[in-house]
Amino acid sequence: MKKKMNIHIGEYHASKSATVIHTLVGSCVAVCLFDPVNRIGGMNHILLPGKADMKRFDGPARYGINAMELLINKIMNLGGERHLLLAKTFGGAHLLPSIAKENGVGRKIAAFVLSFLENEAIPIAAYDLKGHESRRIYFHTDTGEVFLKRIRSRYYPDITVEEKKMLRYVKEQVRKPAEVDIFFKRKKSIVTKNYIINGIEGMPYAAHESGKYCSSMFR
Repeated sequence: MKKKMNIHIGEYHASKSATVIHTLVGSCVAVCLFDPVNRIGGMNHILLPGKADMKRFDGPARYGINAMELLINKIMNLGGERHLLLAKTFGGAHLLPSIAKENGVGRKIAAFVLSFLENEAIPIAAYDLKGHESRRIYFHTDTGEVFLKRIRSRYYPDITVEEKKMLRYVKEQVRKPAEVDIFFKRKKSIVTKNYIINGIEGMPYAAHESGKYCSSMFR
């Protein structure tokens, strides 16, 4: 039986034992990194592109550069090798119709992640970015496989609410350093029927809608 680990906004996890890391992203982006030789993998959950001011901000893993560096370093500390890493990345949906797509935070995070991976010479084995749906992600650290479920935002509004709260919190911290962290209540996940569709290794997955969400597997 594999271990299970849930990560939320601004968190990351890596393991050298067989673990299924799960997260739910809306406009946020999750990056899965996998060393196929040493079979070590990890995933982060990025809220914003860019880099946190370490003197003023208490959650650096919420920011893109920090989240990527923290995850890479964790995998290397577990015995992984940087030059062997493969990436799979998901999320960056546009969930706020009041904001133009080109100004949406999801689009900006997705662009940052793709640019970062290219600059760091980390190959992208698969990706499913942007669009208008939230995504539930299950990453197997021992095989590098990712199972993804697309969820239309109207069936899971909580993720948008939580992301908005976290963004407001971050803005407040930027203006004035906070002394007390804020914890958001997480509601029970909604379970719906699966629609299984195979993905293609090394290629972006073409969205297919059926029912409330559709699912795919990225080997």
